[in-house]
Amino acid sequence: MPRAISIPDFIVAIPARYASTRLPGKPLRLLGGEPLIAHVVRRAQTAGATEVVVATDDARIAEALRDTNVTLCMTRADHASGSDRLAECAQALHWPDDAIVVNLQGDEPFAPASGICEVAHALQEDGTPMATLAAQIEEAVQLFDPNVVKVVCDARGHALYFSRAPLPWARDAFAHDRDALPPNTKFMRHIGIYAYRAGFLKTFSTLKPTPLERAEALEQLRALEYGHAIAVRAAPEPFPPGIDTPADLEAAQRLLERG
Repeated sequence: MPRAISIPDFIVAIPARYASTRLPGKPLRLLGGEPLIAHVVRRAQTAGATEVVVATDDARIAEALRDTNVTLCMTRADHASGSDRLAECAQALHWPDDAIVVNLQGDEPFAPASGICEVAHALQEDGTPMATLAAQIEEAVQLFDPNVVKVVCDARGHALYFSRAPLPWARDAFAHDRDALPPNTKFMRHIGIYAYRAGFLKTFSTLKPTPLERAEALEQLRALEYGHAIAVRAAPEPFPPGIDTPADLEAAQRLLERG
């Protein structure tokens, strides 16, 4: 049972880019007969956001959401990351600098409402410029999968680093066996949901992409490289994997059919 927390007012903003490399037109791919983006919007609405915004660069995505109770924000197509896209929204929609903005990825149709609320609460509670979520890795195959982003934290629960590589490297244990996780080491999977104040979101977009961000293709590393703290909290319940490939979409369809 997720713990009871005091949730601040927050906006959920969903970046939805049409030209996905591995799954072109991803936001409009059908899941259970509906566009994928419609499922994500519904998840955001169930979390109790004061406003749900979809930031997109394509009129077809906007048209698919025309009859839903969301705010549509048309953005440029050349943004380096979802956070950069949302920063354009923050300017266009005149969000106050202290507004809490939750960045819910447009390929997370099963994101639990409790997790959306938790990341907003973490930002308010910790006072860092950004907050995000993580979950424990239970299988070695996840640790060694570059599509599963790992995070390591300091004693305060602030991110030290995010990587597609296995982190931390349990030197002695892995010298003998890489097929099982050592029981005395905690491995955490990063869940790609963020919260930030609108003012920091605007600041973030003025920072040039950094070497580590480019190397790992992880936008959150830009914040760390410029010295901004990111609070990391445990997800209150599981986040099923997002959708990046046709195989992921098929798996999501099976999950939806199982209820």
